[in-house]
Amino acid sequence: MREEAARPVGGAVSAPPGPVRIVIVDDHSIVRQGLRSLLERQPDLEVVGEGATAAEAVAVVARTSPSVVLLDLKLSSGEDSEGLTLCERLTGEHDGLGVLVLTTFLDDKLVVEAVRRGARGYVVKDVDTTELVRAIRAVARGESAFDSRSAAAMVHSMNNRSSEPELTERELGVLRLLAAGSSNRQIGGQLYISETTAKFHVRNIMRKLDVSTRAEAVYEASKRGLI
Repeated sequence: MREEAARPVGGAVSAPPGPVRIVIVDDHSIVRQGLRSLLERQPDLEVVGEGATAAEAVAVVARTSPSVVLLDLKLSSGEDSEGLTLCERLTGEHDGLGVLVLTTFLDDKLVVEAVRRGARGYVVKDVDTTELVRAIRAVARGESAFDSRSAAAMVHSMNNRSSEPELTERELGVLRLLAAGSSNRQIGGQLYISETTAKFHVRNIMRKLDVSTRAEAVYEASKRGLI
């Protein structure tokens, strides 16, 4: 019988062929070593890389093409925002990549924001080994996975959140350039960011506005008074 993910949400897709390729991102070496030792006892899991910083994570993910990234939100800066930004970048630049947040801190807003930035799941570090492995397998299948406390935080925040999408200042700037008819390359040039970064901002904007084209994004943003 197939094992179910911890608190699965959303539809499943077929499991990827071969072992689940995992990258661990945590600024504590001992944590990375412990996770590697634990996960590699599972015949269907393979740790293909590690990173201690956002820059290392970006490089190792690009080099190893993992299925799942285990991500601690608090990296070298000690701020959640660094991990959240990294989550958004990784999921924006790598189609199909599953990010599972594995962190010490549990907060309703953090859980929702991590999901908004592209994470498929959120578990705290005191989760037991069985639940962690199930969550990793679920994320690799394209499902979402939360431990019981994270799931409760998610439900609580969803019941209380505003219906309006929350766009960052950067995304609002990109939206204005979209409205002016700028291409990704032109947006990058005007905002002093790479074309790839401009592209993932555009994709995140479309996801948040629940549209499928750039023109629809501009129309929807205009209708909501965002630009």
